[in-house]
Amino acid sequence: MISPPLTASGIRLYRRLLAHVLPYKWVFMFALVGMLLVASGDAAIVAMLKPIIDRGFVSRDLAFIQWVPIFLLGLALLRALGNFIDSYCMSWVSRRVIQDLRQLMFERLLHAPTHFYDENSSSVLTARLIYDVEQVASASSTAFRVLFRDTFKAAFLLMWMFYMSWQLSLLFCIIIPLAFLIFKISSKRFRAISSRIQESVGAITRIAHEALQGHRVVKIFGAYDYQRRIFLQANNHNRQQAMKRTAIESVSVPLTVFLSGAGVAGVIWVALHQDITPGVFSSYLASMVMLTKPIRSLSKINLVIQAGLAGAQSIFRTTDLEQERDNGAIELDNVVGAVRFSNVSFGYRNNEVPILDDISIDIKAGTTVALVGVSGSGKSTIASLLLRFYSPTHGQISLDGKPLDSVTLKSLRANTAIVTQEIMLFDDTIGNNIAYGEKGEIDQQRLRKAAIAANVMEFVEPMAAGLDTLVGEQGVRLSGGQRQRIAIARALYKDSPLLIMDEATSSLDTHSEQHIQAAIGRLLKNRTSLIIAHRLSTIENANLILVLEQGKIVQRGSHAQLLKQVGVYAGLHSAQHNPPKSAKPAAKLKVK
Repeated sequence: MISPPLTASGIRLYRRLLAHVLPYKWVFMFALVGMLLVASGDAAIVAMLKPIIDRGFVSRDLAFIQWVPIFLLGLALLRALGNFIDSYCMSWVSRRVIQDLRQLMFERLLHAPTHFYDENSSSVLTARLIYDVEQVASASSTAFRVLFRDTFKAAFLLMWMFYMSWQLSLLFCIIIPLAFLIFKISSKRFRAISSRIQESVGAITRIAHEALQGHRVVKIFGAYDYQRRIFLQANNHNRQQAMKRTAIESVSVPLTVFLSGAGVAGVIWVALHQDITPGVFSSYLASMVMLTKPIRSLSKINLVIQAGLAGAQSIFRTTDLEQERDNGAIELDNVVGAVRFSNVSFGYRNNEVPILDDISIDIKAGTTVALVGVSGSGKSTIASLLLRFYSPTHGQISLDGKPLDSVTLKSLRANTAIVTQEIMLFDDTIGNNIAYGEKGEIDQQRLRKAAIAANVMEFVEPMAAGLDTLVGEQGVRLSGGQRQRIAIARALYKDSPLLIMDEATSSLDTHSEQHIQAAIGRLLKNRTSLIIAHRLSTIENANLILVLEQGKIVQRGSHAQLLKQVGVYAGLHSAQHNPPKSAKPAAKLKVK
C-alpha cells in the first residue's frame, strides 16, 4: 500500500528524474498539498460515518444532525480544491520536465559524433525522442500523483482503522507483505518487457519512415509485399510484447485485489464476534472498502513506473551520449586557407581495411584542388577529415599552419562551406534554405546575389512566392537539379574562405551546368576549394588534380599533365569522352 519496491538501478533512475523536478519544487510542493487535501478529505468522510450512525441514526442528536450537511459540504469543497491543485500542478511539473528532457536529448543528439549516426538509425532516435519521453511523462505525472495521493489516503485510512480497532487492523495488514511480494516479482519482468516494447516502436518507426520516404522506389520495384512483410513482423512483435505486459498486469492486479478482499472478509468475520457499535463497524467497513482502491491503484501504478523507468533508461542513455570532441583552443580569424595533409591515414570503426593510406596533400591558399577516382577510393573521406567529422588514425592535418585538432570546431566550420551530392533541404522557404544558419537577419542583397550565381532565380522568378516558396519535406516539390542549385547557393551565401564541393554538379542538366560553371569559376577565385567529382569536365581548370585509388594518391598534376600520362586519369577521361564503339545507339521509335 506504499510505493512498490525498486531495485538499486531503479532508485538511481528515479533520483536522476527527481533532479529534473527540483527546479520546479515549489509547484511540486503545491501538488503535494493538493494530494494531502484529497486524501484527508476522503479519510474525514469515512470517519464521519461513525458519529453519523451512532449520534444521527441511533441517538437522534438533532443539534449534530443540523451541522452534518454543512460539514460534508465543506469536506466536498476542500476535496475538490485539493483535486484541482493536485491535477494541475502535477501536470505542469510533468510537462516542464518532459520539455526539459526532450530539449536536452535533442541538443545532445545534435552534438553527437558523426560515427554515432553511422551506427544508429535516425528513425529509432526519433522514436526515442518522442515515445520514450512520453513513457516518462506517465511515470512523472500519473504515477507520481497516484503514488503520493493514494499513499497518503492509505496512511490516513489505516491510522483511522488502528484508532478504532488495532486488533482488526493487524489482521487486515497481513496482506501487505503478500502484496509487496507480487510487486517484486512483476517489477523486474515488466521493465524488461517495456524496454522491448520501446525497441519495437523504434523498429516500426524506422520501417514506416523508410517506406514512406522511399515510396517511389517501392512502387517502381514492386516491393509492396516485402515492405508489408517486414512491417507486419515488426508490428506483430510489438503486439506480442504488449500482450506479455498485459498478461503480467492481468495476473498481478487481480491477485492484489483478491488479497485485499480476503483481508476484508477476514476482518468482517472477526468483527461480527466482537462487541462494537454500528457506527464503529460501518466506519471501519467503509475504511476497508475505500482502502482497496488505493491498493488497486498502487498495484497498477507499479506497471506504469516500470514502463517509465524503462523509458528513463533510454532517455539517460541519450543524455549521457559522448559528445563530439572539441579539444581545440584556437579561434580562427582571417583565414587564408592553406591546407596540408601530412601522412594521413584513416579507417572507420570496426573496419580493419584503411580507407586512406598515407595521404599527403599541400593545398595552397586560394587554389582549387580536385579529387577524382572510382567510388570508394576515399575522396569524400578526405573532405570529412578536413571538416573534422572524423579524426585521422595517423598523421596530421593543418590549416594556415595550425594543427586542425588545436582549432575549435565552431571556428573551423564557420570558415567552411560544403555542397554534397546528397542534398539536405529543410521544409522551409527557398530563401531560408539558402541562408540556412544565418545568426541574424538575412541579407536580402547577398541572398539574391547567391541565388543568381547558382542559377536559382531562373526557376524561382516564375513562382508566385519567389524566394518565399516552400520546398516541402527534403525539397520534394523541386527537381533534383533545382535542389542541388539551392545547395550551391547556400554555400555561396555563406561566402567562406574554404569551400568543399562533393559531386556538387552531379544532378544538374547540361543547360543548368553551363549557366553556373562560369559563376562557380568566378567564385572559386581567391578561395581555397576542394572539389570532388566524377565528371572530369567540371574540374579541368583545377590548379591540381589528385587521382585516388584504394585510399592512395596514384597520380597528381594538372588536367593537361595527367592526360599526357598513361594511367587512371587518362583512362577515366577516355571512358567519359569516347564511349565504346561497340555501343549500339538507342532504337528509334517508329511512328505510324
